Amino acid sequence: MDGIRFAFGTLTVLPVRVRRWDRGAARAGMLWAPLAGLVLGLGAGALGGALSALGAGALLAAVASTAVPAVLTRGLHLDGLADTADGLGSGKPAAEALAIMKRSDIGPFGVVTLLLVLLAQVAVLDRLYGLGWAEGALGAAVAGVTGRLALTLAARRGVPAARPEGLGAAVAGTVPPAEAYGVGALCLLACAAAGLGEGPGAVVRLGAAVLGGAAGAAVLLRHCVRRFGGVTGDVFGGLEETAATAALVVLALGR
Repeated sequence: MDGIRFAFGTLTVLPVRVRRWDRGAARAGMLWAPLAGLVLGLGAGALGGALSALGAGALLAAVASTAVPAVLTRGLHLDGLADTADGLGSGKPAAEALAIMKRSDIGPFGVVTLLLVLLAQVAVLDRLYGLGWAEGALGAAVAGVTGRLALTLAARRGVPAARPEGLGAAVAGTVPPAEAYGVGALCLLACAAAGLGEGPGAVVRLGAAVLGGAAGAAVLLRHCVRRFGGVTGDVFGGLEETAATAALVVLALGR
């Protein structure tokens, strides 16, 4: 339960009190991160699906589904994405780039990145809701799981923290690689299984979405480790949004 509390208490604004803040709790929390993503994704899909089923239109449903995770995290991951973009876009050495990321304002790279990512998410969900409320709701749920799976994979041992303090340092390197990949395999199988009722094509598409999201986050993670010397809380946020967006894009391909 300490792991579940850690996952929901740090990754959402749901009223869950984190009772332990040590490496053991952080490890368990990162292993349970996809569950927090599933809850947020189901909430997003429920609202978007309801609006779509009630005839509000695919675009409004897509906007609502995009808004729910942002509200239930107080924009935590979107803020991390913007700060990471500013740090990477600055072209500065690691120490200076990390200082830029700690500032409270958002620079031009962050603004443009946020705009493009949110537009991509809304565009894909609009397409999926246009195919039916269930398609859109399932897409939102898969994106939620995949986004938080990226955090589990980024917290594995061998990935250093860029700073000695902060959330990034608290969770970096806490998860044994075998456990991280095991959770990844479970998420892949669970998401793919959600398409069994629609045939082999849906199974492959949903599985590919998880793999595509994880791959997109892996590319960003490698670049951030090379540029910053490790991960930070902002980088974790950037990884989550990157993975969720990449998963949605894969879901839209060929539809």
